[in-house]
Amino acid sequence: MRYELMLPNQIRKAIAENWPVVLPLGVLEYHGEHMAVGMDTLAVVKTLELFEREADIVILPPFYYGAASYAVAPPEGSGSVQVGGNALAPFAEELFYSLLRIGFRDVHAIIHHQTENFAAGMPTDLAFKSAGRQAIFRFLEKERGEGWWGSQAMADYYSGHAEGANFFNWIQVHPLMPAATDGQYPFDHAGIGETSLMLALCPEAVDAGRFADNTGWYTATAPEASMELGQKGVAMLLEHLRAILSR
Repeated sequence: MRYELMLPNQIRKAIAENWPVVLPLGVLEYHGEHMAVGMDTLAVVKTLELFEREADIVILPPFYYGAASYAVAPPEGSGSVQVGGNALAPFAEELFYSLLRIGFRDVHAIIHHQTENFAAGMPTDLAFKSAGRQAIFRFLEKERGEGWWGSQAMADYYSGHAEGANFFNWIQVHPLMPAATDGQYPFDHAGIGETSLMLALCPEAVDAGRFADNTGWYTATAPEASMELGQKGVAMLLEHLRAILSR
């Protein structure tokens, strides 16, 4: 369900049944002359729309204003919007803290931007990862007081971890395309891989008539894109969502 369309009784049902709450996270960034600047976020949004047909989830309004950087192209006339990680982190902490106050305990941000470096982290995902931890600590201290972890009530903390109970899983950040897809689907920027995904997920975001206008090395393979390849990629993304959003 889309959070902005939910009624309070539906929100309470989602809390009671511990539905996953998902934030589509991304950027507005130049993706060559042939593709929309919202590609990274659109890939998450459109894949979640497909996943929503088979599972009970809450989809938050997407956040497009991540740290795009100007590594691909300067912003003038290209459309890239850059909001640095230092500005993102306070917003993300307040958002996550608010979701915990509401009652959600299975919150996920899913990103498709610079995630070839996800293990080490890049500005947007690092800001949201850090914010999630800060929000959890802040919430636990508010609810349980200082010294909450050292209280006798937490004596089963480590055994609880072994059984899968972990406060710090309340908020998680994931790549839309996990490392497991390496070698199985082309990971690129505005090349055959991303262009194929958009053809399958959001064809109105691609204009094949503009391929010839591209000059960047990273777009050289874009004309080889196909909806068939994109559908293969979408199937892999859905399998990944099933794994991380299962209840």
